[in-house]
Amino acid sequence: MKDITKKYSNGEVTIVWKPEVCKHSEICFHGLPEVFDPQAKPWINADGSTTDRIVQQVKKCPSGALTFYLNDKAEEAAEISATSLAEIVPNGPRLIYGNVVIKNTAGKETPFHMVTAMCRCGSSSNMPYCDGTHITIGYKDNQ
Repeated sequence: MKDITKKYSNGEVTIVWKPEVCKHSEICFHGLPEVFDPQAKPWINADGSTTDRIVQQVKKCPSGALTFYLNDKAEEAAEISATSLAEIVPNGPRLIYGNVVIKNTAGKETPFHMVTAMCRCGSSSNMPYCDGTHITIGYKDNQ
């Protein structure tokens, strides 16, 4: 598999997109369509909103396919922690932070190094990953 990384900048922040990592949750363009528009070429318009709004939206990417860095801090290297953390999002996915390898039933292993969103509702069309279906079906935790 080809490792593609694309970068889009508004001068203050650079959005980094790794298409091979994307799990197509659609959170990016449902939350900030003026920046993330899958019908446009290129689909990311870094000039479409403020740096603060872009940063907040990119932080919501459950797969880590979208990341960012502030251009004035570009020299600072991102530190990858050896610790992993699993977090349950109320009425949503299980987020796994850190370095993990997901092994499917066929034995294929996929490494992740930021955030991975795992389906909890059982209705994702991209199992075992969350694709946002929990929102459309009104999934609620057993309280």
